[in-house]
Amino acid sequence: MTQADTSKSSLATTDVQSADTGPSRGRIWRDRLLQGGPIIALLLLCLYLSLATPFFLTEGNMTNVLRRTAFIAILAIGQTFVILAAGIDLSVGSTAALAASTSAVLMTQPVSIAGVVIGPVDFLPGLMIAITVGMLAGLLNGLVITLGRIPDFIATLGTLATYQGLALLVTDGLPIPSFSMEPGARNELPEAVIWMGTGDILGVPVPAIVAVLVLIVSFFILKYTALGRAIYTIGGNQDAARVSGINVKRTRIAVYVISGLLAALAGFMLAGRLNSANALMGQGQELNSIAAVVIGGTNLFGGEGGVFGSLVGAMITGVLNNGLNLLNVTPFWQQVIQGLVIIVVVIFDQWRRRRFSS
Repeated sequence: MTQADTSKSSLATTDVQSADTGPSRGRIWRDRLLQGGPIIALLLLCLYLSLATPFFLTEGNMTNVLRRTAFIAILAIGQTFVILAAGIDLSVGSTAALAASTSAVLMTQPVSIAGVVIGPVDFLPGLMIAITVGMLAGLLNGLVITLGRIPDFIATLGTLATYQGLALLVTDGLPIPSFSMEPGARNELPEAVIWMGTGDILGVPVPAIVAVLVLIVSFFILKYTALGRAIYTIGGNQDAARVSGINVKRTRIAVYVISGLLAALAGFMLAGRLNSANALMGQGQELNSIAAVVIGGTNLFGGEGGVFGSLVGAMITGVLNNGLNLLNVTPFWQQVIQGLVIIVVVIFDQWRRRRFSS
C-alpha cells in the first residue's frame, strides 16, 4: 500500500470515528437534558406562578412552601429506598400518623402500662418513641412481604389500614393533645417539638434543614455503601442479585425499616407544626410520596433513580399545591390537576426509557 493510500485510509477512519463520536455526544447531551427534566419543570412552574400571582415569590410564602414541602420530601426519600428495590410502600402515611400519635400521647398524658405510669415524657424520649414505632412498622412490612411472600402492594395496603386502626385506638379517635383533666397531663406538646415543626435557623425553616440532612445521609447510603449497591442491584434484577451473593430478603426488609423510620420522623415534625397529632393526619400522603418519587425520575419498577430527584419531585408537588391555592383553584380541581400531572409524567418517563434504552 502506498503512502497516499495509507493517508486516505487514515482520513477515512478519522471521518468514521468523527461520525460515530457526533451522535454519541449528541445522545449524551440529550439524555442529560431529559434527566434534568424535573429541575426544568420546577423552574418553569416557579416562573409561571411568579408571573401569575404577586404573592408567590414573597418571603413568607417561600418559607411556607419549604416548611410544608419538607414533610412530603422526607416521606418521598424513604419511599425512594423502597421503589429503588422494586417495591412500594402504601403505608407511609399511616405509619407517620401512628408514630406521631403514639409519641404525642406519651408526651402529653400519663399512661399506665403493666401498672407502671409512663409520661408525660419530654422531647427526646418522644422522638425516640416515634422513630421506634416507625421502624417496627417498617419491619413488619418487610417481614410480611419477604417471609409471607405477599406482593408489596397488597401487603402495605393491608398495613395501611392496620396502622391507621392502631392510631385510632391509641388516640381513642381524638386529636392529641386532648384537654385531659388527669393530674400531670399537658395541654400542648413540648416546646422543642413545636420548634422542630415551626422554628427556623437564620431564617431557614427547621423542617427544611432536617429534610436536607436526611437527603445527604440517604445519598451517602445509596452511593457509597454496600446496602446502597445492593438496593440498586435488586431493583435491576433480583435473580442476578441473588446469584451475586446479595441477601435479597434482608435488603428488602432494610428498605422498609428505613421507610418507616423516615415516615415517623416526618409525622413527628408535622405534629410539631400542627401542635397536634391524630390518626388521620397522614391520610393520602402515601400517594404524594409516590408521586414525588416518580416525578423526580426514579423508575417505578426499580433499579434507577435517586433521592435528589425525589427532593425535586417533592418541591414540584409542594409548589404546585401552593400555586393552585394562590390562584384560588377549588380543591376538587386541584385533585384533578395533580392526578393529570402524575399521569403525564409517568407516560413521559416510560416513553423516555423506551426511546433511549436502545
